[in-house]
Amino acid sequence: MSTTIRTFILALLLGAVVAPAAQASPEQLSIMMDDNLLVYRDDSTAARALTQMQSLGVDAVRVTVLWKTVAENARFSKAELAKLPKGKIKRAAQKQSSRFKATNPGTYPIRNWDRYDNLVKAAGERGIRIYFNITGPGPAWAHTKPPANLSALAGTYKPKPGAFKQFVQAVGTRFSGTYRDENGSRGTLPRVSFWSLWNEPNQAGWLSPQWEKRGNSVVPASPALFRKLHQYGYRGLVASGHRVDNDVILLGETAPLGVDNRNPKSPMRPGLFLRELACIGPDGTPYSGEAAKARDCGDFDARGGLKANGYAHHPYTKNVPPTVRDPSPDAMTMANASELGTLLDTIASQSNGAIPANLPLFMTEFGFETNPPDPFSGVPLASQAQFNMIGEWQAWSNPRISAQSQFLLQDVEPMRNHKKGSKAYWFTYQSGLYYNSKKNPGAKPAAFAYQLPFLAQPTDTADPATGNPIFTLWGQLRFLKNDTPAVAQIQWKPTDNTLDWQTVGEPAPVDGRGYFNVQRVTPAPVTGQWRAAYLGPDGALAVSSIPQAGP
Repeated sequence: MSTTIRTFILALLLGAVVAPAAQASPEQLSIMMDDNLLVYRDDSTAARALTQMQSLGVDAVRVTVLWKTVAENARFSKAELAKLPKGKIKRAAQKQSSRFKATNPGTYPIRNWDRYDNLVKAAGERGIRIYFNITGPGPAWAHTKPPANLSALAGTYKPKPGAFKQFVQAVGTRFSGTYRDENGSRGTLPRVSFWSLWNEPNQAGWLSPQWEKRGNSVVPASPALFRKLHQYGYRGLVASGHRVDNDVILLGETAPLGVDNRNPKSPMRPGLFLRELACIGPDGTPYSGEAAKARDCGDFDARGGLKANGYAHHPYTKNVPPTVRDPSPDAMTMANASELGTLLDTIASQSNGAIPANLPLFMTEFGFETNPPDPFSGVPLASQAQFNMIGEWQAWSNPRISAQSQFLLQDVEPMRNHKKGSKAYWFTYQSGLYYNSKKNPGAKPAAFAYQLPFLAQPTDTADPATGNPIFTLWGQLRFLKNDTPAVAQIQWKPTDNTLDWQTVGEPAPVDGRGYFNVQRVTPAPVTGQWRAAYLGPDGALAVSSIPQAGP
């Protein structure tokens, strides 16, 4: 990929120009997402969560800026006003509607911004980067009303791109680094310079219809909808002082899987979604004529190509290991993440730049639900820890990938309005590093594995002198502050416990993000285990929590 683009992106993220990796991604950003704790609880809960994330070594938090949440009670339709009782409440609603200007953050209900204002300030105090994903669903007035047979999709049906541009401009203005808060401290709010526009546009739960009949054919609809949303949304960022030459602005946020069905609710696989987004047909050539018209391919002539300097994706493999790929070539999980970069470059070439070439990849949601507590969708606790570490290593091994994410610090409360123990009860996500339960409080094994991931992988060679196997030992002292000079001790012991842990070879140096990658010869030709250890300046010892099997 382009050295210039990658160096520029890393400079924006890290605050200094760093050299790109030749074989791996040593400056890989550690992102975490947990809207439940950071956005939808109180400020003290968010502050505690940020402090905990800081101790784990999180670099940035991805935060959903939900359009309908920020715009709640910002504008009332005539029908809504008619339903309000006469008096103070109705007069206040009329006044709010008359003062509302969608591009001006000061005309939204002030309290709607507070959760984001306070979060940005609290994260900055802890040295954690804020990454805003601005997305729908939006308020009812910002969507086209669906036909009666699609009323279930009303919340996500055909959002209006012009209205989205105005909302994005309001968010960008508020977090431009020059905007003064109307309440709270009344000080200038910090600047946010890390963005993406919309979430999982290839899923009907976020954008619909996914497919639509146009003329005599059923064609993909969500790619064209998203194309306009990104084009208009980017204009909103530019109008508020954010652009690809001074901010990180990601395209995509695509979900990894889909189905073969072609109806308004059918999730679309990202491979197909991306080709359609760029108006590239199955034969690799741009659509033309009626096929192009049916897909609104004139968007590119009207507004130009899609502006971004990175691509965001959610490479979940659900409940199978991250090394197991989906049967469909159009699915994009952690197992075939390298193909995503190749696909993007191919599409960029085929479409004459409708999508930028050489985009760095950001894996912005990833994780595994566990059993316990979810007996329906969860993997065993040890598997979650192991799968997370393998996914981290896969991302680090790919020089195209600039970030890997953990979806959820803490499990989400179950749906207590459903029968306890039922599948509906466990509809929420249980992919946290920590439980959300009085019965099972505290950390899962994955929490310790997140702080100090470690993998031991056998090579195909043996030591010429002893004949003992050679292993590659990879890991990260994530819990250390970035750029802390440190080394990791690589240790081994036999499985039969006849010997205690012994250090093997010289200490392994770590890079600016705490990663190490070394090879060591097994001390004896017997079955054993490997681990990594770190001795802090205060004498405290930290070790990888899940020893890795050796020969």
